[in-house]
Amino acid sequence: MSVNITLFGEFIAFFILLLVPIFAFISYKLGKRKSTNPGVIAFVGGCLSLILPLGLIFIAILALKKDLPKKAQFAR
Repeated sequence: MSVNITLFGEFIAFFILLLVPIFAFISYKLGKRKSTNPGVIAFVGGCLSLILPLGLIFIAILALKKDLPKKAQFAR
């Protein structure tokens, strides 16, 4: 049996190009509610998406974290 390494490389590249932006976007959206610096959260989420289980664990932990308290918009 012959294994085509080019096809495997294209599969890995597809996952990297697909998962990194998706995980970074999800991390950014969650980071806006749960952190004061969502840009760093998005960067870490994008980097951890290269190792799929770590990316999923990061998003799960971020989703379970409590939201920041809301500021009063019309404070007098």
